[in-house]
Amino acid sequence: MGEEIKKSKKSLLDVASKVVDTEKKTSTKKTATAKVATKTEAKTSVEKDTTAKTTKVAAKTNTKATTKTASKTVAAAKVEKVETKPAAKAKSKATSKVENSSVTYDEDSILHLEGLEHIRLRPGMYIGSLGDGSNENDGIYILLKEGIDNAVDEFSQGFGNRIDIEIKDGRVKIRDYGRGIPLGKLEDCVSNVNTGAKYNNSVFKQAIGMNGVGIKATNALSSYFRAASVRDGKMAVVEYERGEKKSGNVGNAKPGVKNGTYLEFVPDTQLFGKYQFNMEMVEKRLWNYAYLNPGLLIHCNDKDYISENGLQDLLTHEMGESNKSLYPMYTYQGENLQFVMTHTSSLDKVVYSFVNGQSTEDGGTHVTSFLDGFTKGINDYFKKDYDEKDVTGGILVALKIGLDNPMFTSQTKNKLGNVEVRGPIIKETQFAIDDWLRHNPDIAGALEDKIIRNQKARAEINNVTEKQVREAAKTVSLKIPKLKDCRYHLQDGKKGEDSMIFITEGDSATGPMVSSRNVETQAIFSLRGKPENMYGRKKTALFDNEELKNLTFSLGVQKDIESLRYNKIIIATDADNDGFHIRNLVMTYLLLFFEELVLTGHVYILETPLFRVRNKTKTVYCYSEESRDREIKNLGSGVEVTRFKGLGEISPHEFGQFIHPRKEGESEDVGIHLTPVTIQHLKNIPEVLSFYMGKNTPERRDFIVHHLAEEIDV
Repeated sequence: MGEEIKKSKKSLLDVASKVVDTEKKTSTKKTATAKVATKTEAKTSVEKDTTAKTTKVAAKTNTKATTKTASKTVAAAKVEKVETKPAAKAKSKATSKVENSSVTYDEDSILHLEGLEHIRLRPGMYIGSLGDGSNENDGIYILLKEGIDNAVDEFSQGFGNRIDIEIKDGRVKIRDYGRGIPLGKLEDCVSNVNTGAKYNNSVFKQAIGMNGVGIKATNALSSYFRAASVRDGKMAVVEYERGEKKSGNVGNAKPGVKNGTYLEFVPDTQLFGKYQFNMEMVEKRLWNYAYLNPGLLIHCNDKDYISENGLQDLLTHEMGESNKSLYPMYTYQGENLQFVMTHTSSLDKVVYSFVNGQSTEDGGTHVTSFLDGFTKGINDYFKKDYDEKDVTGGILVALKIGLDNPMFTSQTKNKLGNVEVRGPIIKETQFAIDDWLRHNPDIAGALEDKIIRNQKARAEINNVTEKQVREAAKTVSLKIPKLKDCRYHLQDGKKGEDSMIFITEGDSATGPMVSSRNVETQAIFSLRGKPENMYGRKKTALFDNEELKNLTFSLGVQKDIESLRYNKIIIATDADNDGFHIRNLVMTYLLLFFEELVLTGHVYILETPLFRVRNKTKTVYCYSEESRDREIKNLGSGVEVTRFKGLGEISPHEFGQFIHPRKEGESEDVGIHLTPVTIQHLKNIPEVLSFYMGKNTPERRDFIVHHLAEEIDV
C-alpha cells in the first residue's frame, strides 16, 4: 500500500494498543477511519498570573478564562471590557439584601484591560478552542497559521517566493523573504490590536489576514515570542513573554541578510497544557498553502512543499489513483473566481473551498453560490431542469475566490458570510460552465450521462428505501425501543441547537446517564452490545437489522440527513477493548451510509474520566495517567484512587458532571469532554475501512501483532 495508507494503518495501531492496555491515556493517533482527535472540547483553565490587570483596582477578581464561541469576536475586539463584581448567591431575601449591600457598583467596578490582556483572558474569542494539538482546529495550529498567513500574503503581493519553517519541541520559527515589516512599526504590528497594513487595500489586496488581531494573538498566547524585521541593511527585534514586552532594539543587520520577517514563538503551556504539533495536520495546511500559491516554496523541517498546477494538484492528490475522474479536469480562472472541477463515479459531492488563501472547511456563501451557478449552467446548456442533487452528485471541485473585505462567520474563518457575492458568483459560474460545454461536446455528453446515472441511482435507492422505510415504520412504535428521547430537536430552532444523542453500550452505561441527563436536550440510544459490522453491505440492509434500523429512525435519517433530529451525535462507550470495538462498528455504520454527518461536524466521541482521585476534603477526576499522578502528588497523603473501566461504574451523581456543559469558572476536570470526529483524506477511507473492517482477518491480525511488538519493545 501507499505511504499514506501505511500512515493510516499505523494510526489505527493505537486502537489495538488500547485493547492491550486500557490503563493508557487515549492516544493522539486515532483510527484513520475517522481520524478522531483526542482532545477535550475546550481547555478553559488559566493560571492566576494571567488574570487581567486593571487600571483601577477596587477589588481583586479571580477570573478564569473560558473558551467562548468564536462568533462573539466583535465584542472581544473592544479594548475596554466592562465587568461587575459577582454578587454572592443569597440563601434568602433577607440575606440577599445584606450581601448585595456589601458590593458597590461604582466607577471602580469598571475594568480596563491593557495591551494583550483581554486575549489571554478570553482566548476562545480569538482562536476558538485551546486544545493540545490532537485536533486540526486546536489553537496551536491557529497560532501557526497566523504567522504563515503573513508570510504568504507577502508572496501574494509579489515579494519573496520562499518561506522557511521549523517546528521542533513545541517551538515554531517562520522566516519569509518579503518586504519586512517597517522597522518603526514592528512593535505595534505584533502587540497593538487593530494595527497593521492589512487595512490599507493599496498595500495588501485580498490578503488572508484582515482582522487586525492575527499575530497579536500568537504573541499574547505564547510564553516566548520574538519578531524581527530586516529592511535594506537595517534590523529591528522585539521579544515578549505572555504578551509583555521584555526587550527591543533597532540596529544594523549582518551583511548579506535578505529583507523579510522572522517570527519565533512557543505556545504557553499554562493555557494549552501539554501540547504537541501533529505534523500530519501541519503538512495538510502547508500543502494547501502550496496549492493555492503556485510557485511558492515552503521549506519545513527539511521537506519542501511546492505546487506547479495549483488547485489541479490538490484534486489529483485527494482523488488518489483508485478514484478516476470521468472527464479531464476543467480549470477556470477569472479575476476573482477560480475553480478546478471534475466528476467521479461517486454520488457524493466534495468541495474544497478557499477565500484569499484561507481554507473555509465549513463552506459558506461562495460554495452555495457556485453550486447554484453550476446547476444553472448545466440546465441552460441542456435545456433541462435537472435537480441540483443529480447535477452535483459525484462532483469534485476546488474553489477559490478573492475578496477585498471578507466577512467570516467566526474568528477561525472556516465559513464565509458575505451575501453580496452570491449574484456575481452564480452569474460567472453559469456563464463559464455553459461556455465550457459548448466548446467540449464530448465532455458535455459524458457529463449528461453521469447526471442521468445519478438520477437512476438516486431513484432506485429512494424507491427501495421508501418501501423499506414504510415497512420498517410499521414495526417501529411511536416510542422507539432503547431510545430515551429529549424534548427539543434540531428542527426546533434555537432551543434545538443544543440537542444531542448519546449512543451508549448496554443498559449498565445507560443507567447513570438517564438519571443525570438534561431531558430537554439530551437523548440516549442504548445498544444491546456490539452492532453488526455493516462493511460491504448495502444501505437497504439497515432496515433488515432491527437495532440499526431503530438507530436510523432515532437519528431521523431514514430518508436523508436533512431530517437529522440532533445537532450532535455522541458515541459513548467504555474505555476497554469491547468499548473501542463498538466505537469502530458505529463509526463504520456512519461513514458508509451517512458520511456527510461526519463531514459536516455532527459526530463526536464522549471522553469520560479514567480515574477519580480524592482525599477527605477534595475529589478530582482525571482523563490521563499524567493528570492522575499530578493530582496524587497535589492531594498528598491519604489519597484514594479509583479506575473507571466502564461507564456503568460511574454513579449517576458523578456522571452528571461529565455530560453537561462546563460553566464559566469551572476547572477542566468537570463538564462534558467531546472529541470531534474528523476525516483527513477522503481517498483513504475506502481502503482503511476495507483493511480494518473487511474480511482480511489474518493480514489485519499480523499487522496489529507486529506493530504491537514494536510498541512493547520501545
